[in-house]
Amino acid sequence: MSLKFMHSNRETPFIFPPNIDDWLPEDHLARFIVDIVGRLDLSDIESSYSEQTKGQKAYEPTMMVSLIFYCLVTGILSSRKMERATWESIPVRFITGDLHPDHDTISSFRKRMKDSLDKIFLKILLIAQEMGLLKLGTVSLDGTKMKANASKHKAMSYEYACKLEKQLKEELAQLLAQSEAEEAADAKKPELSIPEEIRRREDRLATIERVKAEIARREKERYEKEKAEYEAKMEARAAKESATGKKIGGKEPTAPKEEISGKAQMNMTDEDSRIMPKGKGTFEQSYNAQAGVDVDSRLIINEHVTQSPNDKEELKPAITEMQALPDELGEVEKLLADTGFYSEENLKAAERAGIDPFIPASREKHNEELKSRMEGAGPDPEEGAGVKERTAHKMKTESGRKEYAKRKGTSEPVFGIIKKVIGYSSFMTRGFENVQKEWTYVCIGYNLKRLFTLFNTTKGVLSPVFKVIEQMG
Repeated sequence: MSLKFMHSNRETPFIFPPNIDDWLPEDHLARFIVDIVGRLDLSDIESSYSEQTKGQKAYEPTMMVSLIFYCLVTGILSSRKMERATWESIPVRFITGDLHPDHDTISSFRKRMKDSLDKIFLKILLIAQEMGLLKLGTVSLDGTKMKANASKHKAMSYEYACKLEKQLKEELAQLLAQSEAEEAADAKKPELSIPEEIRRREDRLATIERVKAEIARREKERYEKEKAEYEAKMEARAAKESATGKKIGGKEPTAPKEEISGKAQMNMTDEDSRIMPKGKGTFEQSYNAQAGVDVDSRLIINEHVTQSPNDKEELKPAITEMQALPDELGEVEKLLADTGFYSEENLKAAERAGIDPFIPASREKHNEELKSRMEGAGPDPEEGAGVKERTAHKMKTESGRKEYAKRKGTSEPVFGIIKKVIGYSSFMTRGFENVQKEWTYVCIGYNLKRLFTLFNTTKGVLSPVFKVIEQMG
């Protein structure tokens, strides 16, 4: 029996179709991103270029934006890998029209488009709405820890800074004394360069002073915030006791401590990042990335980054972002969030915004959940009951449990796709403002990927969708 093989001929004069438009099938992701980007207003980016009379012309912004977002969606994250893809990837060559911007050009353009990201994010949501794929109603809010571009080993605690400062001052005093002794003895060959050693320690002392000052500033900010919260709680307790004539039982709120914690620290590589729990008793230098996800479409509708390791303070900013969305997208009616977002003030903030909150006060264990289901929600709260009582009752009802159950299948898969499928598990830039823009950039990439999936699943094939996009243009 003889085997027959199809042999490759690497000396073939031409292997691609003569027209670059024929290189990809009609329903390819690269075509989709080029079409979507073609509907964006990139005038801000275009106007950032000065009028050129000499030298090489700049690459067209629509091509560069399409290149960057296609690469992001397909897990090509660095500028050098994007440059390589313009030679090695057929879809990328289709996007660029067989042009090959180098990594410096790509990196510079990413910085140039930074200020336009918020507008691009919003426009893509509006395109989704015009396509009939997004109509706000129920939103799931959650946060995920994203590793900062900094090592936790480059962090210095206040306690260690004080200890090191004392040690360096002692070494400095010894070096100065040694220097004076050698000068008096007119030594010709010192064992070490004392002026250089002195200068090195003085530089380290200056760094430590800066670290201590920054930690002290943060601790003062923390104390003022905790003090205001404590005073508000004590005033509320006093008002309730005055109204009822009874002393409130239970433990009183603990007054915050003004002194600087020895464990308070600052990272030397990215000062804006914070040490945060990673799970299973481990910690990592991170930021807390927040995202509000529409339950029906699983598109991210609002996002921001915080330096706080917990989510309790992030519900109000998220509600503000939701309220700022265009009216065409509809209104957020229900908000699902886990127990990390729970507080009476947060529940009140949601209701003031006209949003029905589904946030449990605590996490139920499996046996507690079964017991709660068997017992049921019980009688409705009395008229005039507070938001905590009404929410607790709602979370025990069958309809409330069903609504809240949607959260697990909404936010967690989104973060999983960003980190595991796209491969974006850590930030590449440093500094809070840069990281905020980078998270917006990542969320845009996710939304483009999700829109492509929605188009495929809702329309069957993409070609009719492209006709609709053309009509929108």
